Amino acid sequence: MRYPEGGGLTAERRAFRERIRLKAGERFAAGEKTAVIAKDLRVSVRSVERWRRAWREGGTEALRSAGPANSPTVTDSQFAVLEEELGKGPAEYGFEDQRWTLVRVQTVIYRRLGLSLSVATVWRLLKRHGWSWQAPARRALERDEHAVELWKKEVWPRVKASRRPTGAGSSSRTRPDSR
Repeated sequence: MRYPEGGGLTAERRAFRERIRLKAGERFAAGEKTAVIAKDLRVSVRSVERWRRAWREGGTEALRSAGPANSPTVTDSQFAVLEEELGKGPAEYGFEDQRWTLVRVQTVIYRRLGLSLSVATVWRLLKRHGWSWQAPARRALERDEHAVELWKKEVWPRVKASRRPTGAGSSSRTRPDSR
């Protein structure tokens, strides 16, 4: 199974892949060709080329596993602190309205936890802990119903109107209306 508990390879699978890379390293030292190694180890030629480049630059040690690829950047205790901070609301951090955006959550994480995370990482973090995007439950207080109705009656018909003339046409540029 590739993602047993939400991410990365198991330790056994990482060790298995490392053994394959080390076997390839032994064969690099013996001078074997990339295509032969790839066929025998049942991996892609591209992978063997990448391993050979790493082996040339760093030797056998460069082929060893670097460990799990993605450990959580925010611990459970840190996330508990973050949830508490988010519960205080955006106004606590100087934001004018009561919406939490990913950029705002990113700002709180940096200010409170001292971690610099990308917006995508913030989204994955929140999603992993059961948070989701929220749609407004009601319409904005500032909504001007009269202006909306006016727009629907006057502007929308012009926007909606077709830009093409009605009538027979053809998809050919060289022979329009060939009938």
